[in-house]
Amino acid sequence: MAVRVKSVQKGSAAEALGLSAGSMLYSADGNEINDMLDYQFYTAGERFELAVMKDGQLDYLKVEKGEYEPLGCEFETYLIDQKHSCANHCMFCFIDQLPKGLRETLYFKDDDERLSFLFGNYVTLTNLNEHEVERIKKMHISPINISVHTTNPELRVRMMANKRAGEVLKYLDEFAEAGIQMNCQLVLCRGVNDGDELRRTLDKLTSMYPAVQSIAAVPSGLTDYRKGLYKLEPYDAATSAAVLDILEEYGDRCKAQNGCRMVYPGDEWYLCAGRPIPGGEFYEDFPQLENGVGMWRMFRDEFLAELTFAHRRLPIPRNIDVVTGTLAAPLIQEMMAELTHRHRSVKVHVHPIKNNFFGGNVSVAGLVTATDIIDQCKGKLRSKHLGVPEVMLRDEKDLFLDSKSIADLENALGVKVHILPSGGGDLVRTLLAPKLA
Repeated sequence: MAVRVKSVQKGSAAEALGLSAGSMLYSADGNEINDMLDYQFYTAGERFELAVMKDGQLDYLKVEKGEYEPLGCEFETYLIDQKHSCANHCMFCFIDQLPKGLRETLYFKDDDERLSFLFGNYVTLTNLNEHEVERIKKMHISPINISVHTTNPELRVRMMANKRAGEVLKYLDEFAEAGIQMNCQLVLCRGVNDGDELRRTLDKLTSMYPAVQSIAAVPSGLTDYRKGLYKLEPYDAATSAAVLDILEEYGDRCKAQNGCRMVYPGDEWYLCAGRPIPGGEFYEDFPQLENGVGMWRMFRDEFLAELTFAHRRLPIPRNIDVVTGTLAAPLIQEMMAELTHRHRSVKVHVHPIKNNFFGGNVSVAGLVTATDIIDQCKGKLRSKHLGVPEVMLRDEKDLFLDSKSIADLENALGVKVHILPSGGGDLVRTLLAPKLA
């Protein structure tokens, strides 16, 4: 197989070699180049032989460059080939619970080990073949992020509706033997993989330290669009507390045995159970922050630390409304109250937005839509400025999940929208800046 070069960066080693748009890369030191992982790994060295086809002829080029210096080729897609789609039908899959009519890209389920290495995505392992497993070992792709959910093979097959879901658990041990570090994720479904099944999973994964570095457990997110799907019940205060007891028990045990907690409950467990969020030391180096583990604590501590520093600056008088999800609302309200207490000339009005668009137990800020903001804020805003958390928007910071734009929101509410950063310290700096962006 060969990969086609779309363009070559100016001043790069590839340009010096005479490569150009249309050149075909075959191998580096005899190793086939099939995708971005192959390309990055096999062209990272200072010296290698590159097999290429240019102007209709196969040639072998001697490459000399700085170690890890990019060769300089660009391709049609970032991965070079297409993303691997998910082959599972998990009983808790959030994408299966989306309403119709959203952006097409939102319905694509990826399950690609390359995205785990390159972007930190979680993979289930069911897409892997033996060649890909061996490549992970050979390249020592580490850490790899794995959605485990349960280590009971039969239960994993049932939860993921994939006959390979149980057998691929063997890769956990293979990766451990190869020195590959793993971060694991457990999406818990009430009455399915919690309780004794959760203990079984944690017994296995915690015994794999230090290969398994961290384990995050989060509750399944359920929307109102579950017609025809497995019947799941949301966690309540009592069942959340029961899960927390198990997670903290194992975390305390790991802390005593290994010097690190390993097992980290998602923030939602504490909020649903009505228990206080632990202090920053509990989360150590926050290894599972992207899973919503410790996000509440980090935001609060960073906000208050920056606010203490900012207290020495003279703020610009301003009045602004801010929206957030119902889960984060108590924290945002507490922080804004502290900010306005210290800076009397700044007025911030917080509007918790109930997620009617998705319904169910969906309450995070990142899934709030412009539709719900408009419905719940019309006629209730107290300023001409509206702060919207960046997590409500796609990466380009222009569209909400319901495909409405910033301009749509501004026109509907008659305000100027300001995109607010997700970090606590950054938010303080933005709200007290000489000019709102």
